[in-house]
Amino acid sequence: MKNNLNSEQINSIIEMAWCDKTSFDSIRDQTGLAEKDVIKVMRSNLKNSSFKVWRERVYGRKAKHEKK
Repeated sequence: MKNNLNSEQINSIIEMAWCDKTSFDSIRDQTGLAEKDVIKVMRSNLKNSSFKVWRERVYGRKAKHEKK
């Protein structure tokens, strides 16, 4: 994972990750971050409760996983 993300990049990743229509593949294409790296960004930059809500939303969601 890219450790040198600035706050603008982090905010952009968080915004894309919250958007139901943006898949992890699209995020990877735009940022170079794999799904596991997006999860790490979300975990480290959201409150624990917000992270849990986000994970429940995206878990198994077809729109977040283009290949499913």
